Amino acid sequence: MSAKRLDPLRQRAEQREEALAQELARRVQAHQQQAQRLDDLERFRGEYAQPVAPGAALTPGLLQNRASFLARIDEALGTQKKHLASSEEALAIERTRLLLASRDRLVLEKLAASYRSAEQRLQEQREQRVQDDLGARRHHDRREEKP
Repeated sequence: MSAKRLDPLRQRAEQREEALAQELARRVQAHQQQAQRLDDLERFRGEYAQPVAPGAALTPGLLQNRASFLARIDEALGTQKKHLASSEEALAIERTRLLLASRDRLVLEKLAASYRSAEQRLQEQREQRVQDDLGARRHHDRREEKP
């Protein structure tokens, strides 16, 4: 097999690696957004959970509404943590895919380099044989001219 025959495979491997790198970048951005949402929810919950200012009129209904709202925020926090964990898993998968694609591309590049090197050695050997044949002919011709 020649190195040129590997070119389409190498190009496809490069395209796949590039596509996976773009997908990883997209997943990283989505993960950062999920993390930001979680931070925002935690900050909001912390602010809302602050004790009510002394002297503020709180009715049992308001206290119940406040507790209910905090429960919904806690539920949203739990959901967001699940989304973040899912996002982390997706990131790990994409990183692995990119790593494997990169490895595949490198293997193809090394294989192509090996073929190029073998082709170069073969070409050099051919050229050397031609030079040796030329030298042998010249030597033979000189011997015949000297009788």
